Amino acid sequence: MQKKIPKKSTGKLRIIGGTWRSRQLPVIAQDGLRPTTDRVRETLFNWLQSDIPAARCLDVFAGSGALGFEAASRGAEQVVMLEQSAAACKVLNTNINILQTQKIQCIQTDALRWLPAQTEKFDIVFIDPPYASQLLAETCQLLEQYSILADNALIYLEQNSKQALPPLPSNWQLLKQKKAGQIGYYLAKREPI
Repeated sequence: MQKKIPKKSTGKLRIIGGTWRSRQLPVIAQDGLRPTTDRVRETLFNWLQSDIPAARCLDVFAGSGALGFEAASRGAEQVVMLEQSAAACKVLNTNINILQTQKIQCIQTDALRWLPAQTEKFDIVFIDPPYASQLLAETCQLLEQYSILADNALIYLEQNSKQALPPLPSNWQLLKQKKAGQIGYYLAKREPI
């Protein structure tokens, strides 16, 4: 049974590849919430195309869920979405139900509190915090400090293109970087210590 879409849901998110290609899902209208654009997602998932199948993915600041839904559509085994906003989580869970998938789990939580309690390891992590925040560097440090990343894990980082990328953990290697308008986005790899 499909749930009703919450009234604040005004935008649409289009999945661009995989099983759910061209499916449109509702997105909540909320300050600071900006789904990763189709252009950026297409480039990112081209970078990840051989790594996504059967991967365990973590979407740290899920927001619209654009990255997590795209990963699941393209064959990820599991996607865990973390989102602090109750309203955004409600829409994410509605979309999970619309897609009738067991591969995606949305957890309403403060990501910085959730990460230290984790014992699960992830192959691919998406980090796209609100641009006005300083959460990118702290999130990277927590992922490494609490051993949440599998050996050779891939980490996607997104921020305002006018900001310099913060220092990454010493065993992370920056593989790719691009800019698209106001978006700076990067792919890093964790080397085993």
